[in-house]
Amino acid sequence: MRTPDHLEGDAARKVALLDLTYPELENLVLSLGQPRYRAAQTAEWLYKHLASDFKEMHNLPLALRDRLAEVSEIERLTPREEINSQDRLTRKVLFSLPDGHTIESVLMHYKRRHTVCLSTQVGCPIGCPFCATGHSGFERDLSPGEIVEQVLYFARELHEAGQRLTNLVFMGMGEPFLNWEATWKAICALTDPRRFGLGARHITISTVGFVPGIEALAQKKSQVGLAISLHAANDNLRETLVPLNRRYPLEVLMGACQDYVKQTGRRITFEYALIERLNDSPSHAQELAGLLSGLLCHVNLIPLNPTAECAWRGSPKDVVLAFQRELLKEGVPVTVRIDRGLDIQAGCGQLRSRRGTCQVK
Repeated sequence: MRTPDHLEGDAARKVALLDLTYPELENLVLSLGQPRYRAAQTAEWLYKHLASDFKEMHNLPLALRDRLAEVSEIERLTPREEINSQDRLTRKVLFSLPDGHTIESVLMHYKRRHTVCLSTQVGCPIGCPFCATGHSGFERDLSPGEIVEQVLYFARELHEAGQRLTNLVFMGMGEPFLNWEATWKAICALTDPRRFGLGARHITISTVGFVPGIEALAQKKSQVGLAISLHAANDNLRETLVPLNRRYPLEVLMGACQDYVKQTGRRITFEYALIERLNDSPSHAQELAGLLSGLLCHVNLIPLNPTAECAWRGSPKDVVLAFQRELLKEGVPVTVRIDRGLDIQAGCGQLRSRRGTCQVK
């Protein structure tokens, strides 16, 4: 995957602070002739006080603030369009990146949680036929800082409202495990107590089944959650819905899932988009129950969200509930999840790269 290592103009000569690991931030501060503890102060301003301008960093010497402004930058994402759902519980933002590409991110409000849905790539290379992101094509990977900055943007907004961000889900644009190095670097920044300090249990990575990524996450022995977009319990149907299944068929995928649970002791969430008359029959439910038998897991049922590019429709409510009853009868823990923000195209599979021209608040 391509990463934005080189951009034209002045931005190419400036260090993106949010791209740096903590030791790299220390090295930057030391290179400017400052003591190491100034890195801790800088990190606190960036991640805890949510500073977006060096002028806000009052306990740093003015000379250091000026030098940091000369050699580095904080913000690289520009919000171009913002829209709220009718119930005001979901907010979607279109961000412009330094090279002109765009991504979308979503803030969702629940009774006790405020969750941000993050993007990790511009577009997506997987090409699932029901996903708007896949139809928009793939442009490039995001850098760690571009991932982190999505979080900080919404964290500032919540802070101004007297609230705080509680959860992160890597379920936006892109396949996180195909941009694993940047994704994990971003997670380290977001869970580091010296930086953002969010508990790893409050973070979930979603994948369509990229097995090397599942193996890599298992090796981290992290508290970060794993969700897998499954959508079918046999290879023939799943290859239609998730093209990556041709590379990692269900036997291989489920083997990786078994190993993940054995290594981590953590439950896997399986996402299953119910598509009318395609994967929503009682026999499909029984097939799914058989596939997941004996595995520590939970199933989220999601009626397929509509997109302009796909003629398939989500299953009716009675069919969804019948599917749920069948799984429960087979002993599979299952929840019917109603996606937020469908009226603003902010649900699963609805995000896309596009050009925004207006600002809606």
